[in-house]
Amino acid sequence: MSKKLGIITSGGDAPGLNAVIRAIVKASALRDWQCIGFLGGFEGLLDPPAYRELDYHVLGSLLYRGGTVLGTSNRGHFAAKSGHGQINHIPDDVIENSKRTVASLELDALICIGGDGSLTIAQQLFEAGIPVVGVPKTIDNDLQATLMTFGFETAVACAVDALDRLHTTAESHNRVMVLEVMGRHAGWIALQAGLAGGADVILIPEIPFDYAAICAKIAARDADGKLFTIVVVAEGACPHDGQIMTQGSAQADREVRMGGIGAQVTAEIEQRSGRESRCVVLGHLQRGGAPSPWDRQLCTRFGVLAVQQVADGNFGCMIALTPSGMAPVKLTDAIARVHRVTPDHEMVQVCRALGVCMGDA
Repeated sequence: MSKKLGIITSGGDAPGLNAVIRAIVKASALRDWQCIGFLGGFEGLLDPPAYRELDYHVLGSLLYRGGTVLGTSNRGHFAAKSGHGQINHIPDDVIENSKRTVASLELDALICIGGDGSLTIAQQLFEAGIPVVGVPKTIDNDLQATLMTFGFETAVACAVDALDRLHTTAESHNRVMVLEVMGRHAGWIALQAGLAGGADVILIPEIPFDYAAICAKIAARDADGKLFTIVVVAEGACPHDGQIMTQGSAQADREVRMGGIGAQVTAEIEQRSGRESRCVVLGHLQRGGAPSPWDRQLCTRFGVLAVQQVADGNFGCMIALTPSGMAPVKLTDAIARVHRVTPDHEMVQVCRALGVCMGDA
């Protein structure tokens, strides 16, 4: 029996969104199913609905194209989280409006591609009676129910490339170079990029840091004849006696904007150590550009299995990468808690064994 699917890309953009769209549309077309894509995230569901027909014959370039051809949003009527991760209930009238759209377009299911906030919205839609399948997307890699989210590996590669470049200029000028990367509540990008990029100091949200420990590491390197230091700091990291750095005023329809910790760490290091220090903020460079080969194949697998769940009538689930391969998990399990770095994680232990300062010693 022919089916009609709606696709939504929501939350922050990430490399690989278009690759997932391509896989869903192509796998559907081979079943003689139809796909439409809602524009601007979940907002496209509201009356009058904004969407486009999706034909896989014109989606060939999406495998390696960054961003999303459907557009996305992390604010508005469907703001699932605000402040520092407080969960919002989507208003009943917004939910009802969405249900009318799904019914009027005769959709058999919605495939929602997003992170914990977007999948929290998807769960609320599912509880209201809309057939939903989720696909995990977040460069922070902070969804508990999957081993990896797409976009993460590409973001880490971007950060490692930046560290490679910063090493040469840091060594040339005997400077301390601070690289601020994304990572609101989880430090996976900072940890993996710092380890792969040879950082001397790695600061993550899960381990509050002490400036004295950082400066002691810099002094130790100086005494050893290594007159430069590379520091990687996640945007959500904070000193043990401080607060998370944010930019701008709080808004009711979105989470707070983080940023500024890199500049603060740089200023403190320079003031305390007397060493010339510079800060580089990668920001949205980590979200842009083409997905890596790993992310392309991961996205393709996610998309194909999402279509299979629709065929099986298995809704209220998210596709996850598990130790044994791809498998569906309950949406409620996916959004239950944030996947964070534990202070005793194996990679943290590896860093410490190599003499990397994690900010606390």
